[in-house]
Amino acid sequence: QVQLVESGGGLVQAGGSLRLSCAASGRTFSTYTMGWFRQAPGKEREFVVGIDWTGRITWYADSVKGRFTISRDNAKNTVSLEMNSLKPDDTAVYYCAASYSLARTSGAYPYWGQGTQVTVSS
Repeated sequence: QVQLVESGGGLVQAGGSLRLSCAASGRTFSTYTMGWFRQAPGKEREFVVGIDWTGRITWYADSVKGRFTISRDNAKNTVSLEMNSLKPDDTAVYYCAASYSLARTSGAYPYWGQGTQVTVSS
């Protein structure tokens, strides 16, 4: 089992950048696929990006490809999301999640953080 805590959310103007971090507890962090999801008001939770346990394989939602970058540091039990060229449509609560598989569906991720708010103003 793993516990996840996100940080780094905030308010930013369109075109700006933010870096989200997710700190994980537990000695088995390096064995998990990690993902970021987001949920905007009135919308379903959607996949943003995933990274395999090695950090060498990543997969992105088309809406963020080229703007967002995921990375992980297994020595520090952290996964980060660098978000650039932010748009108002990126406004959402962002969640860090852990999975046993290379997945992009929320149902495949049994472990979740509490979320961090990202607001992009126009």
